[in-house]
Amino acid sequence: MFVVLVILSLLVAILLIGVVLIQKSKGGGLSSTFAGSNQIMGVRRTNSVIEKMTWSLAGALAVLAILSTFFMPAALTPTSRVNATATEQTQGGNFDTQAPAAPAAPAAPAAGE
Repeated sequence: MFVVLVILSLLVAILLIGVVLIQKSKGGGLSSTFAGSNQIMGVRRTNSVIEKMTWSLAGALAVLAILSTFFMPAALTPTSRVNATATEQTQGGNFDTQAPAAPAAPAAPAAGE
């Protein structure tokens, strides 16, 4: 299902690129070269159809993108690469050792010196 959604998204994106290039821009665009369609439907109606097609393709692309995130396959390795820390102590420690002796405190200097 995910592959089908990705292929549909690519097709809609290519169609959207084509429709945007056909739209009339400030410089005239490619829609001004199609004189036959202007005579049949009129300039205003042609631009309205192209604009509606642009918005519908953009909406379809957004919906396909959202749907593809829901159908995206899970990761191939479900376990983490980070090793978990041990929760139990595996080897007993030697608790019979003596603490090191504290160093002797330095002698205080005499008051007369």
